[in-house]
Amino acid sequence: MSEENEHRIIWNWQQKDWPNFNYDPEKLKSSEEAFLLNTGVFLGAYKHINENDKTILIVDITSSEAQKTSEIEGEYLNRDSLQSSIRRNLGLASDNRKVEPSEQGIADLVTDLYDTFKEPLTNEKLLSWHKMLMKGRTDIKDIGCYRTHDEPMQIISGPYHKPRIHFEAPPSKKIKEEMEGFIRLFNATSPIGEIPLPALIRASLLHLYFESIHPFEDGNGRIGRAIAEKSLAQSIGQPSLIALSQTINSKRKTYYEMLEQSNKNNDIDSWLIYFANTILEAQSYTIKLVEFLIKKTKFYDKHKNQLNERQAKAIERIFREGLEGFKGGLSAKKYIGITSAPRSTATRDLQDLAEKGIFSKTGIGKGTRYNLILS
Repeated sequence: MSEENEHRIIWNWQQKDWPNFNYDPEKLKSSEEAFLLNTGVFLGAYKHINENDKTILIVDITSSEAQKTSEIEGEYLNRDSLQSSIRRNLGLASDNRKVEPSEQGIADLVTDLYDTFKEPLTNEKLLSWHKMLMKGRTDIKDIGCYRTHDEPMQIISGPYHKPRIHFEAPPSKKIKEEMEGFIRLFNATSPIGEIPLPALIRASLLHLYFESIHPFEDGNGRIGRAIAEKSLAQSIGQPSLIALSQTINSKRKTYYEMLEQSNKNNDIDSWLIYFANTILEAQSYTIKLVEFLIKKTKFYDKHKNQLNERQAKAIERIFREGLEGFKGGLSAKKYIGITSAPRSTATRDLQDLAEKGIFSKTGIGKGTRYNLILS
C-alpha cells in the first residue's frame, strides 16, 4: 500500500454508518435544561420591553447576525446598510440608502428566516436563500441551485505542491440524494415531526450534517448557520433572536477546528457539546441585551426631565452603542463631537451629569472619562 493510500482520510459521509450520527443525549441533558430555562427568562423579559425597543432588538440582532455570519467567511459588510435593508424588508422606516447587492442579499436572507421560521424546510427554500446570498456575484456558475462541477469540493490550505485537505464533501452527482435525506431529517426532528429532538441536539446535529454535505458552490457556512437558527426558532416557537454568528465569529478558529475534527467520523459528542455551549453563550448575550433595553426604559423614566437637549443627544448616542457602550468611556472630546458644544459648555454638561448621578467619572484632566450609570 502506498504512503498516500495508507494515510488517506475516510470522511464521515464515506463511512458505513453515514448519516446515522452517534451521540449520548445524557451528555447534553444539563445544556438542554439550561437552554429551556434561558428561553423562559428571555421570553419573560421580552414581554416587558416596549414595542419600539422590540423593533430595536429585532433590527439589532438580525443586522448583527447578517454582518457576523459574513465576517466568518471573510466578507466585511456595512452595518448601517444592513440595518437600512432589514428595516425596509420589515416594513419599517429606513433611510433608503444605496445598498450593495451582497448586503441586500444577506439582509433578505435573515429577514426571510425571521418571517418564515415555522415553515418546513424544502429544496426550494434553500435554493432561494442561495440566490439571495449570491446576489451580484458573477464568479459563481451555480447560483440558486446545488453545485454541479465534476472536481472535488474541498477545503485546502498549504502550498500548491503539498496541500493539506481539511475537508472533502460528497461529489456533486450525490448532492440531490444527500439533500433529500437531510431535508427529511430536518422536518422529521422538528417539534411537530415524527421523531422530535431536543433543541440543542437538533440544531447542532443539523448544522454539522449540512456542512458535511456542502451542497453549494459557495455560501454553505452562511446557509448552514441559518439552518441552525431556523431549527432553534422552531424549538422555541418564535424567532430565536440569538447572537449565534456573533458568538461563533468571536472564536472563529475554534469553530473551524471543531468542524474539521467532526467530519472524519460519525461519533459527534464533542461537536454537540461544543455547539450547544456556543448556542447557550449566544442566548446569554441576547438576554443581556433585553435587560439592557429594560434598563434603558427605566433610565428615561427616571431622568428624561433632567436632561438638556445636548445631554439627551449624547446619551441617545451612547445607547446606540449597545451593551458595550463607548470603549474606554465618554470623553469631553467625544461629547463635543456628538453635540457640537463649545468646550466650556461640554465641561459644564458633563459635570452636571456626574453630579446628578447619571454619569460616573474616572481619571483626571485629558484622561477624564464618563460612563452611563444604569441601575
